[in-house]
Amino acid sequence: MSAGKKALFLIILILLLDQALKIWVKTTMVIGEDIPLLGKKGMLHFIENNGMALGMEIGGKAGKLFLSMFRIVAIFAIGWFLNSIIKKKACTGLILAVSAIFAGALGNMIDSAFYGMIFSESFHQPAVMFPPGGGYSSFLHGRVVDMFYFPVINTSWPDWSPFRPGQSFIFFRPVFNIADSAITCGVFAILLFQKRMFRDFT
Repeated sequence: MSAGKKALFLIILILLLDQALKIWVKTTMVIGEDIPLLGKKGMLHFIENNGMALGMEIGGKAGKLFLSMFRIVAIFAIGWFLNSIIKKKACTGLILAVSAIFAGALGNMIDSAFYGMIFSESFHQPAVMFPPGGGYSSFLHGRVVDMFYFPVINTSWPDWSPFRPGQSFIFFRPVFNIADSAITCGVFAILLFQKRMFRDFT
């Protein structure tokens, strides 16, 4: 199988897994609901991210639109780079890493672009797909569905600590999805194996 076909297969696989799980969560759970996976150390915890990674936001509808447009530009840039390294027959590892990043970015963009139009809200009951009254928002104003939560350490800072004494300490706090994982794995693979990946790349 050529590197291009491997890249296409990986992108399709990530998108299918990511969207299938998101749709299942969206239509089965309500926001804030938990389904234990590893007891209290790992669970499906349904939240919706209205902005960037780790819940950061750019204020208002204008900010959300700006973020969505930035994502679209980034996706096109990553896609162009991926196509160029495939044509130049770069290292297969680099091609697959960039493919994972591309698929992850595209997966989250699908949420932002379309979920607001095709789903109802999930605050009090599971969302309905294509509700009669329309979705909860408009094109490019949807929210990203996140669900993986692994609070491996859930304790409190000691009272004598100079940093947040007595306050809650959770590791790992972020809630993420398959698309986020694909982006993270792709980036870390490039950082860890950059010498090998870029050795023959010109």
